[in-house]
Amino acid sequence: MQALFRQALGELGAVFDRLDPAGIDDAIKEIAAADRIALYGVGREGLQIKGFAMRLFHLGLKAAMVGDMTTPPVGKGDLLIVSAGPGSFSTVLALMGVAKKAGARTLVVTAQAGGEAAAQADTVLHVPAQTMANDRPAAGAVSVLPMGSLYEGAQYVLFEIMILAIRDRLGIAAETMRGNHTNLE
Repeated sequence: MQALFRQALGELGAVFDRLDPAGIDDAIKEIAAADRIALYGVGREGLQIKGFAMRLFHLGLKAAMVGDMTTPPVGKGDLLIVSAGPGSFSTVLALMGVAKKAGARTLVVTAQAGGEAAAQADTVLHVPAQTMANDRPAAGAVSVLPMGSLYEGAQYVLFEIMILAIRDRLGIAAETMRGNHTNLE
């Protein structure tokens, strides 16, 4: 079991070694400049995006998950962040189209920088990790983790580090974040 833990952690480290710092900084700039931020993802990617939305809210930013009843409309000055690990999902493409038509900018987090969603995005954050698009040996699968877990695990760590960078860029204190955490638990 310990060998599997070490292998998985090594694979995550290799993803971060291949991340483009300029891409991360571009994403951080988009987020920091946005008035309102709407976020969307499907499946386990969606769970990581929800965690990111929560942390953006903890920073005091106007962030909401697409589909929640309290999600405001997006328009000029706003940002839609979507995850499309394998390159595209029909819902992601549809939401990007609506956001762009309304004047909002779009940020796609993906493992497939050449995918359809990335081609339509204003900004692309490429996370070079295995997803279900390439989780079979014939497609070059290398991860000990199943299906898209390497991508999803990398998203979790990446998003938490990005929150630290956004916090620093916007001059938000750690105590402010704690003050924005719910007390209804």
